[in-house]
Amino acid sequence: MELLKHLQFNNEGHIPAIIFEASLKQVLTLCYMTEEALRKTIETGKVHVFRRSMGRLMIKGETSGHIQIVKGIYPDCEGKSLVIEVEQKVAGCHKGYMSCYYRRYDPETGELKTIAEKVFDPEKTYG
Repeated sequence: MELLKHLQFNNEGHIPAIIFEASLKQVLTLCYMTEEALRKTIETGKVHVFRRSMGRLMIKGETSGHIQIVKGIYPDCEGKSLVIEVEQKVAGCHKGYMSCYYRRYDPETGELKTIAEKVFDPEKTYG
């Protein structure tokens, strides 16, 4: 794959990938991909990631069914990270929000404030 020639995976074999929802113009999450995850993403048109906490490859939305359909893949100028533009099915965050970035830091109070509405109930989805 031509794209792989332009990328630099880190010492663990990972490259960070920012997942960006195309129609909402919103960052959903940051994940890590291995070469295998990127190959599967390109082959299937659905985002695959390497879950470092589980030590394995998985399709995004494997448990919830909230898959991400790839619309574009953009490497940075040095090939050290990716932005993957997607069409998100339901939500990108396992806590029930569209984006994992559903909180904003308030410098006046020093607290994190929730700035988004939940789009699904994680308890019903994950048990």
